[in-house]
Amino acid sequence: MKKILEHSYISFIAELKQSIIKSRVQAARLANREQLLLYLSVGKRLSEKIKTEKWGAKVLQQIAADLQAELPGLRGFSERNLQNMRQYADEYAGLLFGQLTTAQIQKLITQSSTAQFQNLIRQSSTAQLKNKKTKRPLATAQIEKQKKTTSLTQEQLNYFFSVTFTHHMLLLNRCKNLKERFFYMQFAAAQMLSVESLAHHIEAKIFTKQGKMPSNFAVTLPSTMKATALDMFRDEYLFDFMQLDDTEDEQIFEAAIVANIKKFIMSLGKGFAFLGNQFRLELEEKEYSTDLLFYNRILQCLVAFELKRGRFKPEYAGKLNFYLNLLDDKIKLPHENPSIGIILCKEKNNAVVEYSFRNINKAMGVATYRLSSEVPKEMKGILPDAATLKKLLNSKK
Repeated sequence: MKKILEHSYISFIAELKQSIIKSRVQAARLANREQLLLYLSVGKRLSEKIKTEKWGAKVLQQIAADLQAELPGLRGFSERNLQNMRQYADEYAGLLFGQLTTAQIQKLITQSSTAQFQNLIRQSSTAQLKNKKTKRPLATAQIEKQKKTTSLTQEQLNYFFSVTFTHHMLLLNRCKNLKERFFYMQFAAAQMLSVESLAHHIEAKIFTKQGKMPSNFAVTLPSTMKATALDMFRDEYLFDFMQLDDTEDEQIFEAAIVANIKKFIMSLGKGFAFLGNQFRLELEEKEYSTDLLFYNRILQCLVAFELKRGRFKPEYAGKLNFYLNLLDDKIKLPHENPSIGIILCKEKNNAVVEYSFRNINKAMGVATYRLSSEVPKEMKGILPDAATLKKLLNSKK
């Protein structure tokens, strides 16, 4: 009887915990939504007022000071953030307010805090700057056309309100168009990315790289996991936490990854759990090992990575196929999906990859990687390499 009561009590505490967590998450989402709507409203009114009243360039500095005087300790309404709100509203206000009902807009405008801000903007002493002209940020013709023709779905609206204002400013300043921004909004919301993590994924160009890795998934994987697997991996990965030169081999490359395994997993994406490096496989009393072994919770399968510091070679496919056969026969559990193998190399030719994978019945793909210390291809020949730069610096001592 006592054990039954203990079990009931533990279950009750677990239920309360989940309710509290769920409530906190919901409260945070609602608070973020209200903040985004507030910033849209303030930014929109600022742009309209500055344009119609022809206020000068210093007006935002004065408005920020007036707001701080009226509301001591106010945060988030500095001159810089007011300028960010203008940029944010110029880009999204028409698009988003067009999706909101009149009642929703009215509710926003009549909130006491919002009305207070709007009143302060109207009555600000910055009227003395009235006759000075200020330039309004210009949008490209392409973006203007998108604003006029794009209609947001409810799903897109949900993504929009799922990320913070800081995320939005990063996207506005780093992404060229709405399609790219909404891709990253969805990605950030789904993976609950920090601003720093989102910046890394933008730098990694996953918008153009995600789901583009050459592979044989289409003919080797079960239909239940094929689409997810195709979208899971990228054509190129950015490992900006490592700095290696071309003389260092796969062992040093592997050691650098293991030393930074958390960052490596974050670079891979969602659902990866690290099982080990040089993972041992046995066959006929002989030992073999795959460089890195992971389990992906979404795909529910083992994922083996083979690391190569040079260009992809056809023989790499045969070796990986051997490892995948061993993994499926000796390591994979009965309920798990077939294992996947990824060859990470410095360079590849997609035609060579395609021919190398023909007649192989194990799922595999080839991706390249980029390190933070590497010079972009378009800048090679313009900037000096590391060795030349070192000589130049030493000559000036």
